[in-house]
This record gives sequence, C-alpha cells and structure tokens, in this order.
Amino acid sequence: MTETQNSSSPSRRALIGWGGAGLALGAAAAGGAVAAAKAGNDVDPTAAEAGGAVEFHGAHQAGIATPVQDRLHFAAFDVKTDDRAEFVRMLKDWTEAARRMTAGKAVGEGAYGGLAEAPPDDTGEALGLKPSRLTLTIGFGPSLFERFGLAHRRPEALVDLPQFPGDNLDRTRTGGDLCIQACADDPQVAVHAIRNLARIGFGKVAIRWSQLGFGKTSSTTPDAQTPRNLMGFKDGTRNIAGTETDRLKKFVWVGDGDGPGWMEGGSYLVARRIRMNIETWDRTSLQEQEDVFGRDKGEGAPVGKAKERDKPFLKAMKPDAHVRLAHPDSNGGITILRRGYSFTDGSDGLGRLDAGLFFLAYQRDVRKGFIPLQRRLSAQDALNEYIQHVGSAVFAVPPGVRDKDDWWGRTLFSKEA
Repeated sequence: MTETQNSSSPSRRALIGWGGAGLALGAAAAGGAVAAAKAGNDVDPTAAEAGGAVEFHGAHQAGIATPVQDRLHFAAFDVKTDDRAEFVRMLKDWTEAARRMTAGKAVGEGAYGGLAEAPPDDTGEALGLKPSRLTLTIGFGPSLFERFGLAHRRPEALVDLPQFPGDNLDRTRTGGDLCIQACADDPQVAVHAIRNLARIGFGKVAIRWSQLGFGKTSSTTPDAQTPRNLMGFKDGTRNIAGTETDRLKKFVWVGDGDGPGWMEGGSYLVARRIRMNIETWDRTSLQEQEDVFGRDKGEGAPVGKAKERDKPFLKAMKPDAHVRLAHPDSNGGITILRRGYSFTDGSDGLGRLDAGLFFLAYQRDVRKGFIPLQRRLSAQDALNEYIQHVGSAVFAVPPGVRDKDDWWGRTLFSKEA
C-alpha cells in the first residue's frame, strides 16, 4: 500500500531550528500521483513508465531486490554526536523524510510558502519531478558499533574486510559509520534525497564520502537485457532476480538464527569503488578482451556458446577468465546479488579518465559471500591487469520499515525491540 496519509505533527513554528533547517516532518506537502509496488518486488509497469513510486514499507528495505534503477547517489556518513537520543531522533526524522521523498512528496512543508524568516524544509530541486522509482536504503558500518553502547549488538557477520592483493584503498573513500543508497531513474531525484537527508542530519552526521553512478551494470529483473560495463561487456547475466524468492532467501536475506534478531530480514552490503584502466583496456585486442571475460563482446555468450544465457562451459575458458573464476560452480556455490553502477569522475590530471565500476553487492553473510569470492578473484583474475580497488566499505542493512509507525534502525536501537 502506498504511503499517502500524513501523520499528525507539531506546528512548523514549534519545530523551527531542528538541524538548522526548520524541519516539520509529516506535514502536508506538494506531491505527485503515486503508483506503488511491493518492496523487493517488481514495480508496476504502468508506474515505472509514469515515473512512479516504489513502496517504502515492507519486510525488507527497498533498493536491494527492487528492479535496478538507472542512477545512483551513494553516501557514507560519520556520526558527530555522542547523544544516543539525538541520533535516534535523527533516524526517525530521516525515515519520515525518506517515506515522503520516495512517494514523490517534498520534505516537511516543502520548499516555499512557509515562514520567510526560516529556511524551507525542502531544498526544492525536485519540485515538479516524478518519484522516478526512488528507493532509499540505509546501512550501519562496523564503526557505528563503537558508539552508543552498541558493541554487544554488532553482528559477527559484520566483519572488517581484509586487505586483498592489489587493493590501493583511498582512506577518504573508505569506511563510514552508516550509509544511504539512493537509486532513481532521475539523477536529480537521487541527489535531492541525499542532500536533504544530509541537511536534516547536520550536526549529528557528516558525509564522509559519496559516489554518483550511472548506467546500471547489473539487473534484478528476469529476462531483462543485461547492462554493459564501461569495458563494453555484459557482466552478471545470472544475477539474482527480485522475483526469485528462494534464491533471495538462501543468499541475500538474513534468516532466523543467522545472528542477532535485530538483523532478521536484513542483508549485508559491500561497496567497492573499482577504477578501470580505461586507456590500457582500449588498446587491448578484441581477442584478449574476450579471453579476459570469457564471453564474446557482441552477444555476451560464454566461450563456445551462441547466446548470452546459454549455460557456460567453464573449462572452455582460460583458467584466469573472469566468468570462470567468479561463477558459483567455481566457488562452492557462492552467490551474491549485485547492484553496481558505472561512474566517471573527470580525469586524474594525467590525461586519464577517473572511471570504473561502483560495485554494490548484497549477501546473507559477508564471510561466506564477498570475502572468499574476492580472495579468489584478487589472486587469479586476468581482469586485475585492468582494474584496481580504490575504495571500500561494508554495512549491515537492517530489515525494512514495516509501517508508518516504524523507523530505520528501530530493531537495533529500540530497547523494546
């Protein structure tokens, strides 16, 4: 059910000064028609064509198994307050703002028409834009559990990632106490969402690093055309689809007995900024490019096959081919759900594009998913000649917001929970 009702709230005047923004959450605001879809399932096609909305409420957070949108704005935050109650209040404010923005509504009382003496509740750059299937997904980093007396509640699966061979991590693009993943079909809608959450959090949190992404590199929609990465290849043909409930349950969602109860229905996110050596790749022969991936560049078919979705014969590929090494059959069945995006961040000052893949992967347990898979790839993958991991983070992604009275992180922070 789409969120269309406004909860009662104090007057705007009584709320002047919240975060320096005069925020009045839950008040009426300009919006748009909202066509809903269940969190984690396919968006209604009519809603998608109309720039409609993805349902915010659900057992799992939207933005994981949801059909992958075209644009991304990802932000990692550092916590600046030691006041637990203040931080929890921010999470509740964030939840209400996210609930409104994903429905195509402005934050609070909107970007204009309020008190002239106070900043407006909404920054305004999404006025007149459709929801564009915006999803907002929150995650908690390992360092958050060093605060607020949460050490005993840190899941065992939320491990610090080890240093992998070839990593050249930029500390200014690594880690974070918490993250917000904003995905939408309109980049301005995604940026607006992160901007407003950062503004609400002013004084409590600050952005540590962020990444814009375009051109999704994975699909969670069955039989959809597989996107291409910046190397021109289709990658992730057999990614988990949002309709494959059995695979999601097995590989993505945290289940009963997997760890602390507050994570049940959640997942674990690994984010990696992977820079591609574009100029070197562009001088590489077509045959070598295809050998590196284990697929042909045109159709995307595995070596020796005719169609992209034909079952690969791994032994026909070179031993260091990416597909051969990454395939579940080569890794004891390890399977992760990928939601990566391409990025270009200008040039590096040496005439080279700063471009590559912003890798996002969800899994039930990082220790049984990304870590063993990446150890194998970082040691043997022929693709390593053309890429380098330069940023990294891992987050525990809690379960979804169940209803209008629920909020992000309640299962972790609420004493009742």
